[in-house]
Amino acid sequence: MGELPYFIEVAQALEICNKTTLQTVTERVNLDDSHCRILAVDLPSLVDDPPFDNSAMDGFAMRFEDTIDVPATLEIIGTIQAAGQEDNITVGKGQAVKIMTGAPIPNGADSILQVELTSTEDNKVTLQQESMKHFIRRKGENLSKGEIALSAGTYLTPSRVGLCATMGYSSIPVIKKLKVAIIATGDELKQPGEEIERGEIYESNSFGLSGLIKWLGHESTRLNCIGDTIDDLRQTLNQASLDHDLILTSGGVSMGEWDLVRKIMEEEGDIHFWRVKLRPGSPPLFGTWNNTPIFGLPGNPVSSHVVFRILVAPWIRHITQANGPIENRAFAKLATKVKPTKDCLTLRRVSIEVTDDGLVAHQKIHQGSGNIASMALSEGMVILQPGCEYSIGDTVEVMFL
Repeated sequence: MGELPYFIEVAQALEICNKTTLQTVTERVNLDDSHCRILAVDLPSLVDDPPFDNSAMDGFAMRFEDTIDVPATLEIIGTIQAAGQEDNITVGKGQAVKIMTGAPIPNGADSILQVELTSTEDNKVTLQQESMKHFIRRKGENLSKGEIALSAGTYLTPSRVGLCATMGYSSIPVIKKLKVAIIATGDELKQPGEEIERGEIYESNSFGLSGLIKWLGHESTRLNCIGDTIDDLRQTLNQASLDHDLILTSGGVSMGEWDLVRKIMEEEGDIHFWRVKLRPGSPPLFGTWNNTPIFGLPGNPVSSHVVFRILVAPWIRHITQANGPIENRAFAKLATKVKPTKDCLTLRRVSIEVTDDGLVAHQKIHQGSGNIASMALSEGMVILQPGCEYSIGDTVEVMFL
């Protein structure tokens, strides 16, 4: 393999990946189309939020000093029902205004008492307790006009899209979705729904990888499965490199005679590293094909998913300067024995139980890298450091799936 980095630490693999960059493109989209996208610029608020002092409750607006001695009875001099309602009401001594949630605070009033703590008769309101100054939402207390509320790289969750609308934006600039080609390899693969014979299996990796790409906010294309021929693989890689930003292959990267992705990359591509100290998932490669970045992922489905989350997802976030989505992490106590490895970062699939004493991790399913059910039916993966020993009751880091 010459000077090619071989069987390297995860951190070194990420460093090598991050040296390969892509030129991202910005596009403007309507808010309805901005969910799960990556914000391209810092976004300042176009307005104060709230834009005026308003009531946080249905009730009455009044002067606080008129409510110190309760019960107190005040004169009702008007009603303000809605935000934006025109009014020229000024609250004076001994007076109150009926007000609805979100309606502007009248001049002279400095507090609110909710309606359920009052009683009314004719044009009088009797207060059962002091009014509340903190029930007034002050102009600009959430955001000031011109304030940067969301920064470039923000992953746009539903609440963040709502914030964009609050700030006055009907459309926003986002990073154009990366186009990712996914190529599954192997003569034994059949599409779900087809008849299979002895020695054949249903291809599943491309479906999971496609979902992970969409989870990151980008666009995936599952290309036809490639049999074990160099010519077919070359043709598909060439086509994928013409109209995609990134290529993911599944299978064919280990040390066997028919691991053709590794073979063709050695002979015709540009490999930046091969094999990583990661279990499951040690045989991945990274490089370029016709100047298009390519990750060669293992064929075992668990290995494929693990390598994506540990290497591919961080690299995509890096090149798009995205701060999410991320694999959330926490700490849990081991309830069952787990097996680390001597020289590899090891991830074991676990079920997570919430207890009064914190999170507890149980390894309930066998850990074969071909067992995709162990991913699908688990809530997380415990992260085991190389060469360490772990016992029941130890605290370990958990990555949630």
